[in-house]
Amino acid sequence: MLNIGCHLSTTKGFYNMGKEALSIKANTFQFFTRSPRGGKAKDINEDDINKLRDLMNEYNFSKILAHAPYTLNACSKDESTRKFAFEIMEDDLKRMEYIPNNLYNFHPGSHLKQGSKIGIEFISEHLNKLLKKEQTTKVLLETMAGKGTEVGRSFEEIAEIISRIELKKHIGVCLDTCHVYDAGYDIVNDLDKVLEEFDTIIGLDKLCAIHLNDSKNPFNSHKDRHEKIGEGSIGLNAITKIINHPKLKDIPFYLETPNKLDGYKKEIEILRNAYND
Repeated sequence: MLNIGCHLSTTKGFYNMGKEALSIKANTFQFFTRSPRGGKAKDINEDDINKLRDLMNEYNFSKILAHAPYTLNACSKDESTRKFAFEIMEDDLKRMEYIPNNLYNFHPGSHLKQGSKIGIEFISEHLNKLLKKEQTTKVLLETMAGKGTEVGRSFEEIAEIISRIELKKHIGVCLDTCHVYDAGYDIVNDLDKVLEEFDTIIGLDKLCAIHLNDSKNPFNSHKDRHEKIGEGSIGLNAITKIINHPKLKDIPFYLETPNKLDGYKKEIEILRNAYND
């Protein structure tokens, strides 16, 4: 089965996100834990979350993916910014335990000309303080396109962070197709080689989610501009190969394309028709 969903708004609540996912033939979804800018999260509505959990069980949902606010920077040179990132993520992970055994994704951050080595040290220290033995949520480092001073622009940088983590069972990776293509990994012409490289450097056992996006920019551009499926430089043919690759078929895919619900519905239909059961 193709496990696929898209990014949905939490405005109407968790149960309604689940119903929206079903309405577009999705069996998972992604959501922001709070405003993308990192404001206060809404109060937990346990009844709403319990209804979502029942719905997910009834319809055999794949794992859902929470996304941390974009503004968090765990490797900033500013201590107060790093503290803010920690406090938000700590609160998010407590809240995620209301929907246990799911995924939480974040952008590693930007080292702001301190150098990637220092950035990696800050991120790994941050995660070692954050992760708890008893948690059920897996925290995912997202692969980045490499614009500016982003950390996570290469498999080596992601692997270096993971190597420093004490509770490794709680850490994984979310691979973004637009980001890795823009970063210089040729998933269009040599997907097998990219996956072999990922497996050698990080390990495919750490790959827990895929952001499935086309790219507005050409290969190795380091720009990070998502495009609708089949309308960018990656193209539908390459994306079809990704969803059907035997090493990736069991991993959940999350669309972050520039769409509203009807657009996501069309993309999911296209991808389900392209999927080889």
